[in-house]
Amino acid sequence: MHKEDQPLIFELSSPGRIGYSLPEVDIPEVDLAELLPEEYVREAEAELPEVSELDIMRHYTALSNRNHGVDSGFYPLGSCTMKYNPKINENVARFNGFAHIHPLQDESSVQGAMELMYDLQEHLIEITGMDEVTLQPAAGAHGEWTGLMMIRAFHEANGDTERTKVIVPDSAHGTNPASATVAGFETVTVKSNEMGLVDLEDLKRVVGPDTAALMLTNPNTLGLFEENIVEMAEIVHGAGGKLYYDGANLNAVLSKARPGDMGFDVVHLNLHKTFTGPHGGGGPGSGPVGVKSDLIPYLPKPIVTKRDGEFIFDYDRPQSIGRVKPYYGNFGINVRAYTYIRSMGPDGLKAVTENAVLNANYMMRRLAEYYDLPFDKHCKHEFVLSGKRQKKLGVRTLDIAKRLLDFGYHPPTIYFPLNVEECIMVEPTETESKDTLDAFIDAMIQIAKEAEDNPEVVQEAPHTTVIGRLDEATAARKPILRFQKA
Repeated sequence: MHKEDQPLIFELSSPGRIGYSLPEVDIPEVDLAELLPEEYVREAEAELPEVSELDIMRHYTALSNRNHGVDSGFYPLGSCTMKYNPKINENVARFNGFAHIHPLQDESSVQGAMELMYDLQEHLIEITGMDEVTLQPAAGAHGEWTGLMMIRAFHEANGDTERTKVIVPDSAHGTNPASATVAGFETVTVKSNEMGLVDLEDLKRVVGPDTAALMLTNPNTLGLFEENIVEMAEIVHGAGGKLYYDGANLNAVLSKARPGDMGFDVVHLNLHKTFTGPHGGGGPGSGPVGVKSDLIPYLPKPIVTKRDGEFIFDYDRPQSIGRVKPYYGNFGINVRAYTYIRSMGPDGLKAVTENAVLNANYMMRRLAEYYDLPFDKHCKHEFVLSGKRQKKLGVRTLDIAKRLLDFGYHPPTIYFPLNVEECIMVEPTETESKDTLDAFIDAMIQIAKEAEDNPEVVQEAPHTTVIGRLDEATAARKPILRFQKA
């Protein structure tokens, strides 16, 4: 523990302190013990901390200052596009007409909100090159599952029930095989070649009459654009399968290339990544799914559409896979994404990609002298380094990540993708200035030099955090669970 360790909220507690003020109850009190089954009634009052309002405000403010986030510092988490969320998005999402409506209101009373949803669908259709979009899925992986369920419904409707396998590259996001499994498919791995791209010969080997789809991220998880995507699409389509686009890396091609033009049949988008909705922390995400025309009948219902000058929820979709989320998706995140798209405009969205790619290549080239570069070619929005050189000195990639905490940075993604030894995956995003990038680069260079001159400093990091080096392996394998009886 750090010497300045903050006391727990229970340690701040003092009998009689109150942090709230409620009006007197003006209705008869009810004894819940008379209404609930005996086994659900507490034998004693819950042990809650007794603190003042000032105590609790300072406590949680202090805790928040220990967290990493895009508002508090550089957050180069590869494959996750942790970029700044413009505050205009938050302001618009809090408009009364958006924040204070209810999903059970009559359609006629929420036409403005429905128009926003419809217009957002149209924008995403244009951005992706798809023919229709649903806003229902609540996150990226949920969108993956939704897209795969539509592919499954499509094959079953055509009597093609032998298509039970989904192909995923060995560098795929972990959610890809997981989503395929949950959707009822088997997964088949296709290898990467020496350039970090899908091996076409291996793809031809694994594709067959049992192929339902190929799940692909382009650019891939190594930050490299799949140069042979047209030929890959021909291989999969020629075998009767569908192409699924994992939209996690759309930040790399926004307004430059469209999945629909590459040959993809389905795409999910992460509005909480590319389109700047808040990301992580347990908050809601949004994973809209776009499809080509032959999959439109299977979209989740309802779809927001326009008829006779009014916006309606269209439930008349007999081949739909059904509703995949209560109501109509995470509306507040959709409002934020719509605000971002409209405020940026076409030129702004194009600049997003240009600056994201520029930032990544700048960092990669500056760090290539100090870390191994598995793929010595231009990257897109993110890049991978290898800590093999440091490992020979006794410093692991995990140690490097821990040492970065001492410089105030959230570490990049490490040990992923699995096909790169001692992998370090960095995504700077377009929202960071050159000054910020240079400061992070300087920290990485210093750590590389420490690995050579004073490896113990890196091996024993972090040194400045409230809690020092944790034993993650033991924590994962032997978690300590504490239960307190009421």
